[in-house]
Amino acid sequence: MRTVDRYDVEPWGLYMARTADHREFHYLESWFLPAVSLRATVFHFTPTNTRDQDLYVDIGEFGEIEPGRWRSIDHYLDLTLRVGRDVKLLDVDELLAAHAAGYLDATVAQRAIEVATAAIDGIARHGYDFDKWIEQSQGVTLTWQRPLRP
Repeated sequence: MRTVDRYDVEPWGLYMARTADHREFHYLESWFLPAVSLRATVFHFTPTNTRDQDLYVDIGEFGEIEPGRWRSIDHYLDLTLRVGRDVKLLDVDELLAAHAAGYLDATVAQRAIEVATAAIDGIARHGYDFDKWIEQSQGVTLTWQRPLRP
């Protein structure tokens, strides 16, 4: 359990922002987007642990399971995005290991791959701009404490 500084529930998702006790980042903000099976996160890195990424995207199941209670199930695949430059698929090895260990069945593993490839395609077709892709494909405008666009 962690204290959340801010959360906003929208008909299309949940925004959450909180401090972090991680050695590489001190704050994070996330959008949980059930319709596209994604959680998009901006990590606010410490000055000595910066990364050349603007957004980290988890693939999984995210949604409200009852009023005021959300659940997230990670499907192991992740993306990193550098706005206007590129998107990278990460952790294919983790997905395969999770499937081999029985944590995910073949249907869920296949769905994770389909979600990841659809996201990569959509992001790339929108100039490597996640927010623009979500806005144009889902009609959703994401807000962040710091702008993602260069």
